[in-house]
Amino acid sequence: MAVGTIIIILVVAVFVIFAITAYIVGMFNSLIRLKNNIKKSWANINVLLKQRSDELPKLINSVKGYMKHEKGTLVELTKARTSMLNAKTISQKADADNAISSALKTIFAVAENYPNLKANENFMQLQNRISGLENELADRREFYNDSVNTYNIRIHSFPDMIIAGRMKYTDEEMFKVSEEDTKDVEVNF
Repeated sequence: MAVGTIIIILVVAVFVIFAITAYIVGMFNSLIRLKNNIKKSWANINVLLKQRSDELPKLINSVKGYMKHEKGTLVELTKARTSMLNAKTISQKADADNAISSALKTIFAVAENYPNLKANENFMQLQNRISGLENELADRREFYNDSVNTYNIRIHSFPDMIIAGRMKYTDEEMFKVSEEDTKDVEVNF
């Protein structure tokens, strides 16, 4: 074989090895990026959950005097807040979040029956603040679930699944709403 042919074969071999290595490194880095996006989006949800939990005692105090007949709703809200603060897993947080959202819907619906409460400036500010946090939470949950879905698809797709398997990556859990929490809140006056 001529020296020129050997050089061409070596250059092609080095190029192929370089291309394969670059592809593997790119896959590895993109899986790491996806995993970190999930962590970041969950941290963003936690920030909003904490803010909402911090606002709940103020809301409860502002409605206590008006809603003597709806004491059970306030107790449920307090229990749900405690569950949220003590939750360790995503599913525990999701359950507590769902309970808080459900209790808040009830409180805001019942407030319609109390004209003095509806006119209370503190209550209105808290209601607006918590409603705003609920909207932000919905957006962040959607982003989190989108990140988890993209990641879960990637770790099961060829050839990414080879690298994901070696990195011991497993499916991440979606933020789920229970069937019960998707139903309308029934409020009896």
